[in-house]
Amino acid sequence: MNIHLKPELERLIQEDLQRGPYQNVDEYVERAVAMLHEQEKWLAENGSEIGAKISVGYAAAERGELTDAEQVRVQMNERKRTWATDKRD
Repeated sequence: MNIHLKPELERLIQEDLQRGPYQNVDEYVERAVAMLHEQEKWLAENGSEIGAKISVGYAAAERGELTDAEQVRVQMNERKRTWATDKRD
């Protein structure tokens, strides 16, 4: 298989090869394809649930039931602390 990349993408790959753990372009592309495949698989498996959550959130926003930025920061920081604590156990 031959793949033709834009010069900008080739440059990005070369930068990553210089600073990353990959020995060559083949290893890099294999990892990139594997990651993209897993992401696409996850999206396909969870698409309906994601769509439903978006619909619920959109409906709440239309009703004016929004969370302000500071509340979001507090909630996210709490989730991070919980995640970090669970990870250590």
